[in-house]
Amino acid sequence: MMETNFLIIGSGAAGLTLAVKLAEKFPKKKITVVTKAHQSESNTKYAQGGVAAVFDLKEDSFQKHIEDTLIAGDGLCDKKVVEMVIKEGPLRLRELMSWGANFDTNADGELTLGKEGGHSKFRVIHHKDTTGNEIERALLARTDQLQNITILPHHFAIDLITEHHFPELKTEEISCYGTYVLDQISGSIFAIKADCTTLASGGMGQVYGHTTNPAVATGDGIAMAYRAKARIENMEFIQFHPTAFYDGKNQSSFLISEAVRGFGAFLRNKKGERFVLDYDARGELASRDIVSRAIDSEMKKSGEECVFLDCTHLEIQELKIHFPNIYETCLKNNIDLEEDWIPVVPASHYLCGGVVVDIDGKTSLKNLFACGECSHTGLHGANRLASNSLLEALVYADRIFKYISKNLPLRTTISIAEWNESGVEMLKSSEILQQKTVELQQLMRRFAGVVRNNKDLKEASIRLEGLYAETEDLYQKHKLNTSLCQLRNMVNVAHLIIQQSLVRKENRGGYFNEDYNQ
Repeated sequence: MMETNFLIIGSGAAGLTLAVKLAEKFPKKKITVVTKAHQSESNTKYAQGGVAAVFDLKEDSFQKHIEDTLIAGDGLCDKKVVEMVIKEGPLRLRELMSWGANFDTNADGELTLGKEGGHSKFRVIHHKDTTGNEIERALLARTDQLQNITILPHHFAIDLITEHHFPELKTEEISCYGTYVLDQISGSIFAIKADCTTLASGGMGQVYGHTTNPAVATGDGIAMAYRAKARIENMEFIQFHPTAFYDGKNQSSFLISEAVRGFGAFLRNKKGERFVLDYDARGELASRDIVSRAIDSEMKKSGEECVFLDCTHLEIQELKIHFPNIYETCLKNNIDLEEDWIPVVPASHYLCGGVVVDIDGKTSLKNLFACGECSHTGLHGANRLASNSLLEALVYADRIFKYISKNLPLRTTISIAEWNESGVEMLKSSEILQQKTVELQQLMRRFAGVVRNNKDLKEASIRLEGLYAETEDLYQKHKLNTSLCQLRNMVNVAHLIIQQSLVRKENRGGYFNEDYNQ
């Protein structure tokens, strides 16, 4: 067993920001970061567009950013949280810059501000079209300078340790004592005992297969919290990014940033018509849910597998400067932006719900915190405003840090048992796990995608019950590996999405059910 003071699950912007702050404040305490791939692999790394924050007080204001966020959230945001995140955001970004993160500036050294769908003003700071990668680079460089941070790459958090593991404890309150972890290199499983644990495990795009998220985004933190009986809400609100590059396959897709539409690109159907204007007067700059549904509707009407993003009328040299990564990736896929349209489809992009936390990042379990995409803070409501996610991650990492600093958790004296693998056997082939993963992803795309209805959701619920039983049987009888644990987590997350979709009886933000389209 390993012991640590502060355990953080996930190495994206949320997790690493918290780790750095705790390490600097408490140089004699241990901070352990568990991450299931390389330490740089996270949703943060793939964020292109940037971070929304008010820096130009002549043209913009906190109130305008607040209003834009509330409009996108469609009545379900927590206004107190929205005001807090937006007002604290610039401070957190300046702090990040002081740690070495570089953002684009003009000739006068002022931040270059972009504009994305749903924003009324230019307020998105960015590092070309690889903003998340730059933030991740700066944070990892900072962690390298701090001796009391231990990062465990290629370690998979299996389950949170709670009273469930100690039947002798008679208490109504559920507390978190750490987690069981699978060393993916050696295959061994051990416990990490912690004074407090923070879930910063990112999103769940792989539940849909066709996603802009990386392969690591399998909803692990949410599933662990759900099994530990933490409150999980708003799972029906999944943001589908309107413009993921379509290469004819149903798998992780390259994201064509919303900033490209902010730069002036048009969405066209095969006939060349700018069809989004038929759905919303803002056209390509309408909020993501509207643009995604417009594309979904257009594809269903035409029978086509994709629509197209047209950049051919734009100044190509300027485009290359602003979006070098997108330009080069398209070129590698034989799409020349000067002459060709980019084939795009909506893809699972961001989860607006998750593990419920209060304004200090505390979950419903004692000594368990959550921040970043796996959490549900109340900022996003029914639909996230573009580029508010990294802002939320930075602000809530700081909120958790400040709460812990004032309320240091006590060392637990509880004795944690070793992981019991008696009676299990090796899985003969990984093929069955691949088949069941594909089955789950197809089910979710077919029955719980951009547009839903109650009949499909009920059908999905029935089918998922069988898949759940089969997965649990595999889990109980076989030695654990990453693919099996991920499948189990994705099945749990799919269950939450479907059940919470069935409970919602109205269309709001990113949730659209044909049965309520009056």
